[in-house]
Amino acid sequence: MQDLTLYYSPACPFCKKVTDFMEKNSIQLKLVDRDFSHKDRQALIDIGGKPQVPCLVIDGKPMYESDDIISWLTAHYLAG
Repeated sequence: MQDLTLYYSPACPFCKKVTDFMEKNSIQLKLVDRDFSHKDRQALIDIGGKPQVPCLVIDGKPMYESDDIISWLTAHYLAG
């Protein structure tokens, strides 16, 4: 199983799109609110070089863009 973390911001509509998709499909991942602490924001910058959300971190590698994240989640959680 891969190490997955979704960095998000509650105020971000693109993040909401991803988290709504996850909720609808009963997908549970570690969620980190980028805005909750400076440490979490800095961790996201350290991983991908920018504080952009949503960001799905897959085994330490960042994936941005809500549609790309949803496509990845679909392929890995719903396909089969």
